Amino acid sequence: MDALYREAILDHYRHPRRKGHLEHADIHYHDTNPFCGDEITIELKVEDGVVVDAAFDGRGCAISQATASMMMEEIVGKTVEELKTWDKEYILDMLGIEIGPVRLKCALLPLKVLKAGVWGLEEWPE
Repeated sequence: MDALYREAILDHYRHPRRKGHLEHADIHYHDTNPFCGDEITIELKVEDGVVVDAAFDGRGCAISQATASMMMEEIVGKTVEELKTWDKEYILDMLGIEIGPVRLKCALLPLKVLKAGVWGLEEWPE
């Protein structure tokens, strides 16, 4: 089973989904992993509290980039409140493989960026 998940991760790394930028994004957040240099930017369009479009950009290892790509496939149609509940276990279940302590920060960087963006949404001016 691990082989299937590993192949899915490599596929998302080689052929990322929703990679790019959104014009007039309601949420835009960028962060880096200072230990390895991975970078992720997440942009979301939100209407009535629901994500209607999503994109990411970045560079880094297969784990960080694949995680961002996999998250983007899951995000559209979710409410901002639901995204606020996503946690480490949600991401690790989505990846489906054991992540060692060194790669854990890589896997969780997209979640960190997402959480910072959605929690900041309430503070944006109208």
